Amino acid sequence: MTEAIKPVRRIVCIDENEKSKCISDAPSPDVRTDPARPGYASTRIWVTDRTPARLKNVRESLHMPHAIEPPPGGSVCRVVTFPPDASHQGKVGAKEVQAFFAAMGSPGASTYSAKAPHPYMQKTHTLDFCLILEGEITLVLDKEEVHLSAGDTVVQRGTNHAWSNRSDKPCRIAFSLHDGRA
Repeated sequence: MTEAIKPVRRIVCIDENEKSKCISDAPSPDVRTDPARPGYASTRIWVTDRTPARLKNVRESLHMPHAIEPPPGGSVCRVVTFPPDASHQGKVGAKEVQAFFAAMGSPGASTYSAKAPHPYMQKTHTLDFCLILEGEITLVLDKEEVHLSAGDTVVQRGTNHAWSNRSDKPCRIAFSLHDGRA
């Protein structure tokens, strides 16, 4: 049985008349799941479409198109819950992976191959800051694997990779992705 996915509380603050205030305190409404991986959830928190980001006159950003990578010149923040691999191991192939990346708005990010070290291998032209919030996970790269635990960080610089949860508990990671170039 898969554990219930905890909602991600999102607090949005603004500066109004030179005074800070909270305009939203609720679970983030933008949650994507993967039917092939029960317990998987990607919760989008905020998106920007440029750097530097606009701070004034922006009360919401989730109306922007959903994709794994941010808009050109922008950034995206999300929290992802990865279920234990045992829940879907041997049940995921090209069709399921293709459907997942299409549903996430990034069909071109998948580097799926039957010979790849993990079915959900992906590559985007982004600089990703990753913070393991809960649990443990293995970062799968082309030439090696790195075991990570709560509190560990990863700086992902446009490399081919996947996340493999080989534990028996969900793992939750916060991601901040920034548009990049080679």
